[in-house]
Amino acid sequence: MTHSRPEAWLRGPVPDVPPLLQPVAHALLQAREEVSSLLDGFPEDLLWARPAGVASVGFHLRHLSGVVDRLFTYARGVSLNPSQLHALETEASPPDQVVTVQELVVMFSMQVERAIAQLLTTDSKTLVEPRTVGRDKLPSTVLGLLVHAAEHVQRHLGQLLVTVRVQSSAPLRG
Repeated sequence: MTHSRPEAWLRGPVPDVPPLLQPVAHALLQAREEVSSLLDGFPEDLLWARPAGVASVGFHLRHLSGVVDRLFTYARGVSLNPSQLHALETEASPPDQVVTVQELVVMFSMQVERAIAQLLTTDSKTLVEPRTVGRDKLPSTVLGLLVHAAEHVQRHLGQLLVTVRVQSSAPLRG
């Protein structure tokens, strides 16, 4: 009998991540593993397809990376730069240059690595410090932003899973 690897949260603490941020690290690491597994062998020609009008696999992959980048930027108390704003505006469309499924998976993996690195240096004493979000400077906290990043990634991972499954079982219609 083959035993699958336990989910990230069941493998113990992520070394050097503050205890209160372990759930954030676990959620991001789990998402990275699931994205990699789910998209292994996914057909390139379906990357930007929108079955039944739902968001494409390409959008979800770009959004997963982007949302972690943006929310972790806000958690540092920094505004988004022009490159981040451009990425936000263009996530739903195929990029100008051809990008593969695997390249988008690697981009998300690298973003998770940067997020974990930030968690490693986040002082637990700062978790309740106020932070603002977006042009309207909506109120949040360091912890609120980090937790929302993990939650938002999980939400889109679920949508991505359904989209991939639908596309993998249905014939492509033109």
